[in-house]
Amino acid sequence: MKKIVSFVIIAALLIAMLAACGKSPITDEQSEKLSVVSTIFPSYDFARQIAGELADVTMLLPPGGESHSFEPTLQDIAKIQNCGVFIYGGGESDAWVEKILAAIDTSKVKIVTLMDCVELLEEPEEDAGHGHDHEEEEEHVYDEHVWTSPRNAKLIVEDILKALCEADAENAPAYLDNAREYLAKLDTLDQSFQEIADAGARRTLIFGDRFPFLYFTRAYGLEPFAAFPGCSHETQASPATVKQLIDKINAEKIPVVFHQELSDTKMAETISKATGAQVMLLHACHNISKADFAAGKGYLDFMEDNLQALRTALN
Repeated sequence: MKKIVSFVIIAALLIAMLAACGKSPITDEQSEKLSVVSTIFPSYDFARQIAGELADVTMLLPPGGESHSFEPTLQDIAKIQNCGVFIYGGGESDAWVEKILAAIDTSKVKIVTLMDCVELLEEPEEDAGHGHDHEEEEEHVYDEHVWTSPRNAKLIVEDILKALCEADAENAPAYLDNAREYLAKLDTLDQSFQEIADAGARRTLIFGDRFPFLYFTRAYGLEPFAAFPGCSHETQASPATVKQLIDKINAEKIPVVFHQELSDTKMAETISKATGAQVMLLHACHNISKADFAAGKGYLDFMEDNLQALRTALN
């Protein structure tokens, strides 16, 4: 990973020098539209909902790709250098972004950092409702998946709207109209999640997978137990963790064990076989499949599916 970071820094400096000379290592047709670049899917989708056809919105992470091992190309760095608005998460997974931004001229780029848009939550240090122990961190580690709560999504949309309006004042009224319509849909989504949580027969959720839903579960007063904390890269949960999840399901007669998108479902299936709980997807919207991307599906589509999954899990 250090070699990759060194490469992208050198590449960023190269792009900056060539740009200063009026040259570019990447030659694309120039568009008169505002260029908006997002590293990941949720902010990409929020930006395109606000911009509509008035801006060119692109996503660096390929559909179906793994964000935590993403390696930027020279073309990706050029897109960041040349865009009008750049949006990224800001967590540990984006350390490469910070290196690039420090190496290129961003004086004309409006930058939105998702983790700066909301009140951050610390990842649990030990087995705090996640059914898993891990080494204590010396420094505070904040969960990066801020968009999983629709309430946070609204705050992020507002900050993206501000950046778009500042970068493209001529189209600001249209951006504002689109954002208002989208924010109203997020309000409705938020209310629906709260109603389902309030009406549920239980508040416990089981995840036979990694756990990117801290902001989501905290927003609606739900108690999660998961095989792995956060977006752990561990591939095998401890026997004690698996037993805890199985015992929890059996004791409370929990009907569902969740997995997230684009993940291995073996752990959830193992727990399902031992308990009879139904395996279901709860979509974190971190990334989407190539098929879903081609079909134009967005954050609201996946969250609507999550509504039904949550209703099943809590009743």
